[in-house]
Amino acid sequence: MNLFTGEEADAFFGGEVPPAVRHLVDEARSKPREEAAVALWTAVLASPQALPVYYLLYKLHASQGELAQALRAAERGLTAAAEVAGLPCDWRQVRPGMADFLQPGAARFWLFTLKAQAFILLRRGEPAQAAERLAHLRLLDPADHIGASVVAQLLAQHDAGARPTTSDC
Repeated sequence: MNLFTGEEADAFFGGEVPPAVRHLVDEARSKPREEAAVALWTAVLASPQALPVYYLLYKLHASQGELAQALRAAERGLTAAAEVAGLPCDWRQVRPGMADFLQPGAARFWLFTLKAQAFILLRRGEPAQAAERLAHLRLLDPADHIGASVVAQLLAQHDAGARPTTSDC
């Protein structure tokens, strides 16, 4: 869901945006995309625990094809969500049962952002790193509540297109 179009998504993506930075998010919604990023990065600096702002940032940058910035926003969002949810800073150390990843909040945002990283990495042409994150998502979310299978399908298509075809001739 796009936070630019619905405030009801705030809880799903880690909670409310604090009033101190809400005006920056509102400003970003009304500005051209180029200027929106400035307002959102300012919001992150002012309130680094405001998880929904990271979502807005990585979605904004990814939609513009600015994949390095999208990945940076997702990495920072993952770190902030880990801190809020009480998870290890290194995503590889997160294990099932460390948090309830199905309930709205920081842990679910963390899981969703790990999926976003996989997607961004795949778009950047880094399928091995995307595959690492997808494998970890399967461990943490075996029922695929977060929808990582969509990114896994894209990775499979990428891999199928990257393999040389063989011939019996």
